[in-house]
Amino acid sequence: MTTRTESVDTPAGEARVTWHPATGGAAARLVLAVSHGAGGGIEARDLRALAAALPARGVTVALVEQPWRVAGKKVAAAPKVLDEGWRGLWPALTRPGLPVVAGGRSAGARVACRTAAGLDAAGVLALSFPLHPPGRPEKSRAAELLGAGRPALVLQGGRDPFGRPEEFPTPAADHPYRLVEVPYGDHGFAVPKKAGPTQDDALAVITETAAEWLLELPL
Repeated sequence: MTTRTESVDTPAGEARVTWHPATGGAAARLVLAVSHGAGGGIEARDLRALAAALPARGVTVALVEQPWRVAGKKVAAAPKVLDEGWRGLWPALTRPGLPVVAGGRSAGARVACRTAAGLDAAGVLALSFPLHPPGRPEKSRAAELLGAGRPALVLQGGRDPFGRPEEFPTPAADHPYRLVEVPYGDHGFAVPKKAGPTQDDALAVITETAAEWLLELPL
């Protein structure tokens, strides 16, 4: 698979997009654009797994590095600046002329939810959505998820300290989303060595669930 990386100027600084084009001879059906969290980059295990698995299913994956990360800073920018950077690079994501699903892990998932409706994203893929800070369930960010205004899939580790699956609000008719648990996964979807499922099993849950959901989206 041939990948390519491009730099994109945004009002928040230079962002970077690494493209993993659809393979197998079939035309791409959509673009899945996913960004990283506040504590890491596109080398996260779930982002790497999606980029490796989905192109063969007709999905072009664009891994997005936010400007603060490209600039080498160790601390993520404020939410307003993160959203500004994401909006600024959106035209590059839509350039292939395909529907674009906005996605991200942790802080990147929050960005995708906050901006999806305004950018007319085809859907939202939220990986390890940080429902609340660890140990602070009263600081809920559920409104960002429920307000995405687009079909949404949440993939959440069963032991994520930022919000276990059972802590999430019940989807409502006017705020629908699908929640799938990754058994034993933590915030980075790491599973204990003594758990029944292996690390590969956990990643397979992520890639297979995401592939099925993406290909069922009404585009």
